[in-house]
Amino acid sequence: MHQYKPVEAASLFIEEFYPQCQGAILAGSVVRGEATDTSDLDIVIFDNKISASYRESLIQFGWPIDVFIHNLTSYKAYFNSDIERARPSLPSMVAEGIILKDEGIIESIKIEAKKLLNKGPAEWSKETINFKRYFLTDTLDDFIGCKNRAEELFIANHLAELASEFVLRTNRQWIGSSKWIVRALKQYDELFASRFVDAFDNYYRTGEKENVIKIVQEILVPFGGTLFEGFSLGKEY
Repeated sequence: MHQYKPVEAASLFIEEFYPQCQGAILAGSVVRGEATDTSDLDIVIFDNKISASYRESLIQFGWPIDVFIHNLTSYKAYFNSDIERARPSLPSMVAEGIILKDEGIIESIKIEAKKLLNKGPAEWSKETINFKRYFLTDTLDDFIGCKNRAEELFIANHLAELASEFVLRTNRQWIGSSKWIVRALKQYDELFASRFVDAFDNYYRTGEKENVIKIVQEILVPFGGTLFEGFSLGKEY
């Protein structure tokens, strides 16, 4: 059991290691009420004395701590990078986080983060959709035709990632990786997320592919279905 509660431990950490910073935020699972026995503390620090952003992991006050250190301008590049890849890690941490220290800078950065999150990721172009359709189709065909269980497992993993990305991005939703895939799907549509997870869970337990195939084909229908014939990449005319 942790000696200190999350906010207490995070505050003590700031006082001891970053007392001169202009602002600090506690984010992550402990803030969202989703902490597990292996959860750490995610702390975002703003310090105008550092020249470049960096990240550090350490154990202090009985907690594993991930620290994300930025100066008062460097965080903007990370905001932009996260938005471009449609995985808004830093904006989400800043927007949802609990303020540990603030010398008058945090509120404006939080507003900036929330505006980016509310705007959503950029809309995919028709060319991008067709590109993604083709490779999703290709992976689906591999999954359908595969007879090797070991290979099939990893094809299924890749198919789940591609399919989740497709449905989320074509609906202008943020995406994620690992556990964040499920969270992003639930935020988009709880019912669809349940069907998606059930289809893959059933496949992993029983080897039955039908529901996985059905749901992947379904998400492609509004965009013309599967795509093979006529697809071209890099051809010069």
